[in-house]
Amino acid sequence: MSDKKLTWEEVEAEIFTPEEIAESRARVEIISSIIDARRARGLSQRELSEMTGIKQPAIARLENGHISPSVDTINRLLAPLGKKLAVIDS
Repeated sequence: MSDKKLTWEEVEAEIFTPEEIAESRARVEIISSIIDARRARGLSQRELSEMTGIKQPAIARLENGHISPSVDTINRLLAPLGKKLAVIDS
């Protein structure tokens, strides 16, 4: 057994496919953007819930990464925050 310590990226590459890694990173980026936009507007999860019709516990689970939101849910959350989902060239 080697004493070499692996970085997270090395471990990640051994466990997951490139597609799974890209999907996970995109999900984290989207959720982080929703949280940042909500906080920048000074909104609580409850207030965002009232604006979107999405229950506050569902927003909490989404923000904690316990559920993967659908595109429809993402758009419903982004609209009152003055944001929209976009696909860009990398």
